[in-house]
Amino acid sequence: MTEPRRTSAALLQAAGPLVAVVLALVVGAGFIAAVGKDPFAVYAHMASGVFGNAYGIGQVLFRATPLIFTGLAVALAFRAGLFNIGAEGQLVIGAFAAGIVGAAGKALPGVVLMPLTLLSGMAAAALWALPPALLKAKLGAHEVINTIMMNFIALAFVQYLGHFAFVHATVHTAEIGAGARIARFESFLPGFRGSPLNLSLVIALVAAALVGWLLWRTKFGYELRAVGLSPTAAEYAGIDVPRTWTIALCLSGALAGLVGANFVQGYKGYFESGFSAGIGFLGIAVALLGRNHPVGVVIAAVFFAALGYGGLVINTEVPKELVEILQAIVILFAITLHVVIERWLRRRT
Repeated sequence: MTEPRRTSAALLQAAGPLVAVVLALVVGAGFIAAVGKDPFAVYAHMASGVFGNAYGIGQVLFRATPLIFTGLAVALAFRAGLFNIGAEGQLVIGAFAAGIVGAAGKALPGVVLMPLTLLSGMAAAALWALPPALLKAKLGAHEVINTIMMNFIALAFVQYLGHFAFVHATVHTAEIGAGARIARFESFLPGFRGSPLNLSLVIALVAAALVGWLLWRTKFGYELRAVGLSPTAAEYAGIDVPRTWTIALCLSGALAGLVGANFVQGYKGYFESGFSAGIGFLGIAVALLGRNHPVGVVIAAVFFAALGYGGLVINTEVPKELVEILQAIVILFAITLHVVIERWLRRRT
C-alpha cells in the first residue's frame, strides 16, 4: 500500500469512533424527543453544565482519570492479543493495597510515602493479574474466563480482609498519611474549588505517554504487538510468546492498579468498599472507542466521563438511563463501523 493510501486508511479508521459518537447522539435525540423534550435544548443544557464552568470541567476530568488507567490497561493487553476483563478486580486490589500502605506508613515523610503508596497499588494489581497470565502462558487457559473469575475473588477477598482492616462500623480503611495524599487542582487553581480533580490526572497522562513509547519505541513493544497480530508467526521469529503474554497482562494489571491514586490518594484519603462502580468494565468500552491507542484512550475516557457527568446535569429533564443507552449505542456503532471500514479497506487493497 502506498503512503497516501496508508494515510487515508489511518484517517478513515480514526474517523470511525467519531462517526459512532455522532450517530449515537442522533439516536439519543430520538429518545429525548420520545419523552416530549427538545433534543437541542437538552444537549445544549448538558454541554453548558459540563464544559461551561471550571467546576464541571473538573468533574469530567476527575471521572476521566480512572477511565484512562483502565482503558490503557485493556488496550495494552489487547495489543498483545489478550482480552483483560479483570481490570475491575485488579483496580480494587490495587486501591486496597494503596489504602493499607498509606495508612500504615503515616510516620514516613511524604517523599517516601507517596511513591511507596502508589507503587504498592501497582504491584498488588500486577500480582493479581499474574495467575491468569501464567495460566494463559503455561497452560493455554483462556484469559477472559480467568480474569472474570478473578474479579469475583478480588471483591470477596477485600471484603474478607475488611473485617480486619476497615475502621469499626464503616466500610473503609483508616485514613492514609498526609504525605501519601496527592494534591487537588483547587490548591493552586482556585477556579476548580470544590472539584475533586487532582494531580493523578497528570499521572494518567504520563502513563498514556509511556504506554505509547513502550508500544512503538521499544523492542519489547514491537514483540508485544507482533504476538498480538500472530502468536505463531511471532514464535517462529524467535519471540518468547508465553513471556510476552505474562509481562503484558501484569503491566495491564499495574495500570489498573493506578486507579487508587485518583480515589484513595487524591480524593477520599482512604479505601472505600464499592468505590469502583464498574470503572474496570467501562475501561473496555474506552479502549474499544479509542482503538487501543493511548491518545484515543484519553479522548474516549474524557467523552465517557462527560457523558456520565452530563447525565447528572440533565437528570431532571430526561430519564437517567439515557446516558447508559447512549454509551451502549456508541459501543455498538463503534464495533459495526470498525468491521465495515476494515472490510472496505481489505477490498480496496
